[in-house]
Amino acid sequence: MGRIYDAMVSFFREDNWKFMPLEGQPSLLMSVTGKNANFVCYAKAREEQEQFLFYSVYPVKAPIEKRFLAAEYVTRANYGLVIGNLELDMSDGEVRYKTSIDVEGAQLTSALIKQLVYTNLSTADRYYPGFASLVYASISPEQAILQVEGR
Repeated sequence: MGRIYDAMVSFFREDNWKFMPLEGQPSLLMSVTGKNANFVCYAKAREEQEQFLFYSVYPVKAPIEKRFLAAEYVTRANYGLVIGNLELDMSDGEVRYKTSIDVEGAQLTSALIKQLVYTNLSTADRYYPGFASLVYASISPEQAILQVEGR
């Protein structure tokens, strides 16, 4: 499909991941079990833009009555994050963590992909319990972040 796609397939094969190519798309789908949750993940090649993206989707969506609280949680979580960010789809409540890199004029190596993928997974897993507490235990976004970050 292209050099970005080939590099990501090569990385996931070398790193012994089980994945499924998405038909007609330059993307791979996989499932990952973290310490705190099971995530559906996907890797995406944007060949024209020379970009690689990796997403971890939270197993729970924010219910409609908690979407604005979830948006505050995501905003508080994103403040200070250096690599990647949480995203909230306000239309359906999906929350995902995204890491990405633009490699225009450079080589996308397995080492670069590994850093983005594993940083993504550890951060998504770290922030999931706070999000789950917000949804299920009805704590405030500020309390949920304090629970995760301990400050």
